[in-house]
This record gives sequence, structure tokens and C-alpha cells, in this order.
Amino acid sequence: MSIPTSRTNEKGVIKINTLKCTGCGLCVTVCKDFGIVIKDGKAIVHGNSLFGCIGCGHCMAICPEGAIEISGRTISPDDLIELPSEESIADYNSIVSLMKTRRSIREFSDKEVSDEYIDKIIKAAQTAPMGLPPSDVHLLVLNRRHKVNAFAKDFCEHLSSMKWFVSGIVLNLMRPFVKRSDYLMFRDFIKPLIEIYTSEMNKGINFVTYDAPLVIYFYGSPYCDPADPLIAATYAMLAAESLGLGTCMLGAIHPFIQNGKSAQRFRDKYKIKYKSREGIVLIIGYSRIKYRKGIDRTFADVNYF
Repeated sequence: MSIPTSRTNEKGVIKINTLKCTGCGLCVTVCKDFGIVIKDGKAIVHGNSLFGCIGCGHCMAICPEGAIEISGRTISPDDLIELPSEESIADYNSIVSLMKTRRSIREFSDKEVSDEYIDKIIKAAQTAPMGLPPSDVHLLVLNRRHKVNAFAKDFCEHLSSMKWFVSGIVLNLMRPFVKRSDYLMFRDFIKPLIEIYTSEMNKGINFVTYDAPLVIYFYGSPYCDPADPLIAATYAMLAAESLGLGTCMLGAIHPFIQNGKSAQRFRDKYKIKYKSREGIVLIIGYSRIKYRKGIDRTFADVNYF
């Protein structure tokens, strides 16, 4: 039995060098597929695992003797890396300071984001945790302002074909059959959003991606954990902020390009491979404004039991 993703449907293969193995049992402790046991003082692979090796790499990464190798599911021993030194790891205060200074930026300077910085942002995002390896997060990268603006213009043309869906007649017909919260969302958010996007774009004003020089769209596949694209985008956002860039998460583009023939044409044009349960657009660039204060945010509720 193996768990499929868009990238592989095979099990990982675990090889244990019994000459190196000391039987410490660390691999058994971290394998949550229960595919490794200690027998006669040595770690061995047995056939009663839960799913078959998913290629998380935990056992290979924790073995102090280098006795374990995993291959398959896009992982191999060549993927092992040295961990950063403790001195180079950001402490809590550094991380929180970065988070506190972040604001959603929609006013960008004319400066483009370098390819070097784009590579660094993507590299950082690749370290994000995932529901199931290998990562099934897909990225669309629009790395120049003219590409971003063309994307926004095409998106508005797609939205124009959907205006009937939020017309007064359709909303009135919809009202008895949907939850009140859904009805209010369509009436008070989606309808005016489509109107402002399309009407301003007709004037040459981009309220979709705000003339950002860089856009990265994170989306999944039918096999993907819905949270994975959002987590990866968050890592990318923080990486961009650490490089002195401004960022903003845009949640309104993804839902409109999932269903219908027009959405399919849009995805095909931009080589977006899959419809995705969750996805998000991250706009990135150099801010042309500087905030003097932050905002102390709160959650809706925090309960301790």
C-alpha cells in the first residue's frame, strides 16, 4: 500500500546497513509508519507498517551512525543536509520582531525583485512542513511587473464573464437556499469586489495585484493537504520580509479560477496544473511607504482546557 501524490505513487525504500547499526532505536522512535523494529540488537524493516514508507526522511536524518538510506518518493541520501549551527538560528525575539514589523503592502516602488532574491524566497518556502511528503505544492511565479499586470488583466477579463453570477436576480434566487453568512459574503464582498476589480482595470488601474513586481501563486493538487500551500506561502512571506521586501497575501484570486470553462481557460493559459481546494497569491516588492507604528492583533478566541 502506498499513498499517492501528483509526483509519485510508490513507497519509499529503506535500506539499513546492519554493520553500522548499533541498535540505538532512534529510528524506531521517529518512524510513525511503524516500519522499523529492533531485532537481535539491530534495526530492521518489517512488513507490518501502516502505509509503507512515505519518504519523510526522519529515520535517515536521525541515525547517528549513518546506517539508514531512503530512496524513492523523490528522496535519496543525497538530500541529507547539515543543520545550521545553533549560533545562526534566530531566537524568539528576532522572529517576533520580524512578524511585528510586517504589514500588508500594496504600494510598491518601481524597483524589480532580483532573481537572486526570488530564488532565496522559494528555497526558504521549500522548507515548509507538509501533510505528506513529497510536497504537492505547486508554484506559479510571475517575476516581472509586466507579467504580473498581464495576469491581473486576464483575471479581470475572466471575472467579467462571471458578473451574472452576482447579479441582483441571481442573489435573490440564491437567498432561500444558502446560509445567511454565504449570502452576505456574495452580496457584500464578492459582488463589490468583482465590480471594483473590473471597473478599475478598465481605467488602467490594477487593484488585483497592485502593480507588484513579483507574484507567486501557491496551489495544490487533488492529493494535497489543503493547508500545505498556505503554510508554504507563509514561509515565503517571512523570507521576503527578511530580505527587506514588502508582501501581501491575496486570497480573492484563487477561488475565482477553480470552476467553469472560463476558469479552465485561464488556468491553461498560465499553466496552472490543477484545481486546488486551497491556494493563495503572494505579492512581493519594495515598499514605497514606511509605517511608523504596528497594530496589536488578537485572535477571536483563545480557550484553555
